[in-house]
Parts: sequence; structure tokens; C-alpha cells
Amino acid sequence: MSNKKLVRRGAIAAIAVLTMLASACSSNTDVSGGDKGGSASGGSIGKDYDLKGASFTVGSKEFTESVVLGQITIAALEAAGAKVNDKTGISGTDTVRAALTSKEIDMYWEYTGTGWVNILKHTTTDLPTDLYKAVADADKANGVTWLPAAPFNDTYRIAVKADFAKKNKIESMSDAAAYINKNPSDGTLCAASEFLNRDDGLPGLEKDYGTKFKVTELDLNLIYPQVGKDCNFGEVFSTDARIVSNKLQTLKDDKKFFVDYNGALTVRTDVLDKNPDIAKIMEPISKELTDKVVTEMNSKVDNDGEKPAAVAKAFLKDHGYID
Repeated sequence: MSNKKLVRRGAIAAIAVLTMLASACSSNTDVSGGDKGGSASGGSIGKDYDLKGASFTVGSKEFTESVVLGQITIAALEAAGAKVNDKTGISGTDTVRAALTSKEIDMYWEYTGTGWVNILKHTTTDLPTDLYKAVADADKANGVTWLPAAPFNDTYRIAVKADFAKKNKIESMSDAAAYINKNPSDGTLCAASEFLNRDDGLPGLEKDYGTKFKVTELDLNLIYPQVGKDCNFGEVFSTDARIVSNKLQTLKDDKKFFVDYNGALTVRTDVLDKNPDIAKIMEPISKELTDKVVTEMNSKVDNDGEKPAAVAKAFLKDHGYID
């Protein structure tokens, strides 16, 4: 990854400018409410913290994992006595970030890789050794504080059907590249538009592994069931429960191309300065959020049809944070 060319930097810069222009042309941050349900209370949070009189607005992106994390945050703050306005389910990184910096929301969960590439406008050519620290330090200038990152890493992965992987002895991206280079007509990839254009997405992946996919662009939610049908390979997220339900196998990123995407609650610094207990409440909760825990919660929503708010409260209750 250290030898990526300046031409890619130029392409990414152009994409960033277009994105900024698009955002500037539309002042609509399109915040929309989630399915909060009843208020949370009690538990260790209710015993140890008192945020009565405080009022917060919690946002999230539109996909399951982000909404669940938002609902965990809402329930935890409510248990401390705060009044919380639910604005989970905002579409897209640019929109939810704009909602944060314009003070329409006070906090939302973001990912370290997204912070570095999309928000701070770096590329994967200059990844720091400590990505979280670099992102957190840089974003202070924007009035945004990153609370300590959770263990889970919802990064990009390429997945195939488990039987396809077994039949063709494909366990890693290097295995996949070798197979595709020998069988180019089989190198079909289903991917969403953002992955196709991001520096830390397909262009960089193809370059680092020395192969070329035949791309079918799909909505992200349609990719998982189409792997093995419209395409042999698919862009997925590593903690998405649909990997299990669709009998997919993620391929090992043996060259460590993909950037880490550890989740962290981002909070407007002025809000956190007035309410430092937010960090104390969320720290132990964040530590519980491993890949396994997050994937299980995603599965309860995506595969079992449970509501994100109910899943979030069940998690907090199981760990004694709320009653």
C-alpha cells in the first residue's frame, strides 16, 4: 500500500470535492427518528450516574449496526436520567457527519477508517500506526471528540459461497487473485457504488492483489443473497449477520489491504465538556462490543426480525447496565 500513485490521490481529491459540493448544494441533513420504544432505566448506570436535566440528540447511520449502536447509546443515557431525542437512521456518512457538526445531533458512532479516509480526507497511503489516536487527535480541531474505540472491527471483506471456496481452495485474497487470473470469466464481483470508488475499496484492492474483477454494481443490501448467483465474489462487511445466513465465507486479507474500522462514539466536544459522565457511562459498554457481540446483535435484527431498540436494551440488561 505504500506505493500507491499520486494519480489516485488526485482521483480521491476530485471525489472529495464533488462530495463537498453536493453536500453544500443540499442543506438537508434528513434526520429521521428510529424505533426507540420505552425509556430505559435502573441498573448500574441508574445507580452510578445522574444526568437528570440534561438533554441529548443521538444520531446514527441508516444500516442495522449503526442503528443498534445508536439505540445502545440512547438507552444508556436515558438510564442515567437524561432526556434523549432519537435521530437514528440518517442516510450516509456525509449527512450524519454534517448533522453532528451543524449541531442537529450531539453524537453518533463512527468508524476509524471512515474517519481517516472520508472525514479527514486522507488516503490509505498514509495510514498511521495508531489509526484511532491519529483520527481522534486530528478531529479535535473540528470540535469532535472520539471516545475510546470498541474492539469490534467492521471492515470491508470479500466473500464467496462457502462451497465455492472449498471447491476452488480459496481461503485468502491472494488465493482469489491467483484463481481469477487463471479463470478471468469467474472473477465476477457484486459491489456497491461507494466501494467501487473509495481509495480503500476496489481500486486499491485490485492493485495490491494484482487482479481485476468483472463488476456488477448493486445496492449494498442486495449483495449478500446475490453472491453465488449474479457473481462469485461480493463486497461485505465483516460483522454483517447476513454472511452467516447466506452461507458465505469471508476471504482473509493476507496483505492487510483493508483499513481498520473500529467503532467509536463521536461526540461534539462542547457537549462532552458539559457532560463528562457520557464518557464514563460509555467506556465499559464500548469494551463489551466485540466482533462476536456485534454480529450477534446484527443477526437478531437482520435475521430474526427484532427491533434495534429491543436488541440494544437486551444487551444492556444482560450486562446489568439497565434493569
